[in-house]
Amino acid sequence: MINKIHSLGGYIHEYQKSVANPQAFWAQQGESFFWRKRWDKVVDWNFDEPKIQWYVNGKLNITENIFERNLYTHGSQEAIIWEPNNPDEESRTLTYSELFVEVNKFANTLRRLGVGKGDRVAIYMPMVPELAIALLACARIGAIHSVVFAGFSANALKERINDAAAKVLLTADGGFRGDKITPLKQIADEALTNCSSIETVVVLKRTKSDIEMVVGRDIWWHKAVDGQSEVCPAEEMDSEDPLFILYTSGSTGKPKGIVHTTGGYMVYSGYTFSNVFQYHAGDVYFCTADIGWITGHTYIVYGPLLAGAKTLMFEGVPTWPDAGRFWDIVSKYQVNQFYTAPTAIRALLAKGNEFVEGKKLSSLKVLGTVGEPINEEAWHWYHDHVGRNQCPIVDTWWQTETGGVMVSPIAGITPTKPSFATLPLPGVQPVIVSNEGKELTGNSVEGNLCIKYPWPGMARTIWGDHERFRQTYFSSYSKMYFTGDGVKRDEDGYYRILGRVDDVINVSGHRLGTAEIENAINEHPLVNESAVVGYPHAIKGQGIYAFVACGELSTGGEDGIRKSIMQGVTKIIGPIARPDLVQLVPGLPKTRSGKIMRRILRKVAEGDATNLGDISTLLDEDVVEQIIDGALVDVKR
Repeated sequence: MINKIHSLGGYIHEYQKSVANPQAFWAQQGESFFWRKRWDKVVDWNFDEPKIQWYVNGKLNITENIFERNLYTHGSQEAIIWEPNNPDEESRTLTYSELFVEVNKFANTLRRLGVGKGDRVAIYMPMVPELAIALLACARIGAIHSVVFAGFSANALKERINDAAAKVLLTADGGFRGDKITPLKQIADEALTNCSSIETVVVLKRTKSDIEMVVGRDIWWHKAVDGQSEVCPAEEMDSEDPLFILYTSGSTGKPKGIVHTTGGYMVYSGYTFSNVFQYHAGDVYFCTADIGWITGHTYIVYGPLLAGAKTLMFEGVPTWPDAGRFWDIVSKYQVNQFYTAPTAIRALLAKGNEFVEGKKLSSLKVLGTVGEPINEEAWHWYHDHVGRNQCPIVDTWWQTETGGVMVSPIAGITPTKPSFATLPLPGVQPVIVSNEGKELTGNSVEGNLCIKYPWPGMARTIWGDHERFRQTYFSSYSKMYFTGDGVKRDEDGYYRILGRVDDVINVSGHRLGTAEIENAINEHPLVNESAVVGYPHAIKGQGIYAFVACGELSTGGEDGIRKSIMQGVTKIIGPIARPDLVQLVPGLPKTRSGKIMRRILRKVAEGDATNLGDISTLLDEDVVEQIIDGALVDVKR
C-alpha cells in the first residue's frame, strides 16, 4: 500500500520528515513495493560527477509490482479504459488480468524476435492499448523502451532510433487523429532507409491503410502474437538497470536521450500519482497526454497501474468532432480525476462555454494541469466552468528529467492559488539561485530553480553521453541540479514557475530546442542563417518566432519562402516544431565577435522594444531598427 497524505498537517509533517532524514523517508516509500531482494543502501549520490543511485543493489521487476502485487485484489477491475478517436467506434476495456495476459504474450513475442535484457525497442505508435502493452512487455523482459511521439517526422524518428541503436521498431499502419490519418508505417519506412540497427518491424493494423510490408523485416502484430504463451516469467532487474529512454529537445540541436532506471522511477511514479491526485480505489482517472511524452509514461501507464487504478487512454483530440469531446468522455465514464495541459484548456476556452455547459461533470473530484504554467484566465475558466467551483486544481511542475511531479498542490489538501504550483512534494528540496550562484533564501525572491538533493525519479544520464548530462544539468551551479526554469517564491512561500531561461521553447507544454529548429530552417537552400525565439501565444502558451536571413528573396516571393521554410521544418522535425511566424530579415543582430544577441529578438517577438538594453557591442545597430520595422507583431517603442 502506497503511503498517502490525508491533511495539510500531514503534508507539513511528511515534508519536514523528508528533509530532516531523506534516506529514512524514501526507505519508507520503497517499502510499499515488492522487491525480490531488498536494497543494501537507500541512496548513493554525488552531483559533481554526477552519480545518482537509489535503492542500491535492490532487485525487482516493475511489472510484478503492477500485476502480481495487484491481481489478487484487482484482477477483475478495469486497468485500461480506451476511448477511440471516433466516438462512434467501440471503446475497449482491459482488466488487470486481461492486461497481464496481453503483456505476457507480447513479451514472449519480443523474446522470440531476439529481444533480451538491455536491448532497445523503439515504439512509434498511436494512442491505442497496444502502446501501453508494448511498454509493459519491454519492462517484463528487461528491454529498454524508447517511445517516439507519433507526430514526429521520419528524420526525427531516424535520429532517435540510431542514437539508441534500437533492435526492433513497433509501429502501426497509421494513426487516427481527429479527421486525419497519420501514415505511421510510411513515415517509419522513410526513417528506416538509414537505420542499420533495426532487425524487425512489428506493425499493428489500426487504420487498414494500404501499406507495403518489407519481406524478412516486417511482421503484423496480430500474426506475431498468435500462439504465444500467456505466461512470461519476469526478468530480474537491478534497481539501477535502465527502464526507458525518452528523448527531449536540447539547446544544442541534438535530442537528449533521457535515461530513467527501474527502482527509483517505480517508487517515485507510484508515490506521486497516489498523493498528488488523491486517488482512491474505484476512481476513474483520465490523463489526456500522449504516451510519446513523459506525462503519458508516468501518469497514464506506470503511476496509475502501480496504484491499481483505472486509467483512461484517449486516442483523439479535444476539438473533434467538436470542442465538447473531453467533457463527453468525462460524462461517459464518470471520470473522477482529470489531467490535461493549459494549451488544451486555452483552446477550449476560446471555443466558448457552449461546449461545456450542460455536460454531466459532477463526478469530477480533481482537476490537474501539466506541461507549462497555467495563466490566471485559463485557471479560473477551468475551475469555474469545468470544475463548477467544486474541484481543486493541481497545477503540477515537473520535467522529463524529473520523472514525476516535483512541485504541486496535493488535491484538496494544499490551499491553491491561480498560476502557482504552490509547494514542493515531500522529498523534493528546491532552492532559488541567483545568476551568480548565490542561494536566495526567504520569501518574495526570484531566480533560477535548482534542486539540492536527489529524488528517486530523477534521470540518471543521457544515453551514450554522460558528460553532456553533467554539462546540461550540473555545471551551472555547484552541487545542484539546474532545472533550466526561472521561478518566483512569493510572500507565502509558494512557487510560481516563470518558464525557461535557456534556449528551449515550451510549445503547448512540449519543450523544443531552438537550435534544433534553427538547424532545420538552415537546411533551406535560400537561408543563410536563422534565430528562433519564443513569443506569447494565446493558445500554445509560447509560439515559435523565426527570424530568417536569406540570400535572395525573389524565388516564389516572401510568402513562398515562408511557406517552404515551414514545410521544411515540418518534414525534418514534425508539425509541432513548425514556426508560427517567419520574419525575413536583412541580417541578425550580432556582436562584433559574431554572437547573435537573442535578447533583442526576444524583446521584438514579445512586442516590446522600449528597453533593448545596451546595444553598443552590436556590429550593425541599424539591423535592429530594420527588424523592428518589419516585425510580424505590434512592437511598442
